[in-house]
Amino acid sequence: MQLTNKDALIIVDVQKDFLEHGSLPVPGSAQIIGVLNRYIEIFSRKYLPVFATRDWHPLKHCSFVEQGGTWPEHCVQYTEGAAFAHGLNLPGEVIVISKGTAADVDAYSGFQGTDLNQRLQVLSIEQLFIGGLALDVCVLHTVLDAVRHGYRVHVLEDASRAVNSHRGDGAEAITVMQTAGASLLTIEQLA
Repeated sequence: MQLTNKDALIIVDVQKDFLEHGSLPVPGSAQIIGVLNRYIEIFSRKYLPVFATRDWHPLKHCSFVEQGGTWPEHCVQYTEGAAFAHGLNLPGEVIVISKGTAADVDAYSGFQGTDLNQRLQVLSIEQLFIGGLALDVCVLHTVLDAVRHGYRVHVLEDASRAVNSHRGDGAEAITVMQTAGASLLTIEQLA
């Protein structure tokens, strides 16, 4: 597959709290960092935009168990756990998209409550390559919103991992994304 100036890479929530020793660990999350770095290198070499979404929650965010939510406390603004993963080689010109910034609103998609879509439109982007954490939560919702916005979407299968709160969530997420119109892709198809 040949990349063009209509393409962009979106790395979803590769933050310390989602790694092995974080407060909300995603199994196998550390394994995707090297693969993501290869994608970043390919896009950067062609001067194509790289976006990185992040959970950027205030204290007492509604998604936290303590507040009646689903998840343990994670990715609290300005904490070490909210930082991007060590070893993830984000370029200097990376465009960071912060989501889940209001205490009373959860946001799984990088498009929800952010200016991601407007930024992509300004750059005349038509095709997105999306990977990261977690495949069955924030990657899933970001992909579905991207498809709804009319983008052609490729899910980076080798650079995403599922939290699998329930057995099979990752596989189900892939089916849902493909049914919506997204396709799966691995680094060999770009390199």
